[in-house]
Amino acid sequence: MSTGGVLRGLSRGRKTVIVVSTCCLVALALILALGSGGGSSQASSARPAAKTFTLHALGHPGLVALSQYAGRPVIVNFFASFCEPCKKETPLLARFYRARHGQVAIIGIDVNDGSAAAMRFVRSAGASYPIGADTTAATATGYGVVAIPQTFFLNASHHIVKRVFGAVTQADLTAGLTQMR
Repeated sequence: MSTGGVLRGLSRGRKTVIVVSTCCLVALALILALGSGGGSSQASSARPAAKTFTLHALGHPGLVALSQYAGRPVIVNFFASFCEPCKKETPLLARFYRARHGQVAIIGIDVNDGSAAAMRFVRSAGASYPIGADTTAATATGYGVVAIPQTFFLNASHHIVKRVFGAVTQADLTAGLTQMR
C-alpha cells in the first residue's frame, strides 16, 4: 500500500503530526548513527571520513575544495544568510578564525542561498575564511545536513571527530579544536 493510502482518511493535523514525527525520528537516527563526534580515544578509522567537495567560491572566481587542505585539520560550517542562529554564529567563527589563523582552517559552505545576500552577510559578519557556494545543497546533503547551521570538525586525515547541530559556541570551538589534534 502506498503512503498516500495509509494517510488517506486522516485529518490534516494528524498527517502533519505523522510527517513531523517521522522527520524527527530520521534526524534522531542520524544523530545516533554519527554519535557525538567521538572522543580523543576513538580510533581514526572508526570515525567517519568527511565527504570531499569542490564548490565555486562565494563572490570570487575560483574554487573551494576540501582537498586543498590535505593533511590539515579543518572546520566545515554549513550556514545561510537567512538563518537566524547563523547570524550569531558566523561572527564568532570569524573572530575564532582570525585569532587562530594558521592553526586550523575554516571553510564556510553557504547553502541554498542567493549570492548577493550571502555576500552581504559574510561581509557584515567579518568572515575572511574561504566560503563555497552550495547552491543546490548537494554538499550539505552529502554530509547529512538537514538543518542549518551545522559544523563539522575534521582531523588532519579529514575524519569527522565532532559535529555540532545548531550554532556553535566558543566552548564548542575550543573542544572541537582539542579533538581535531
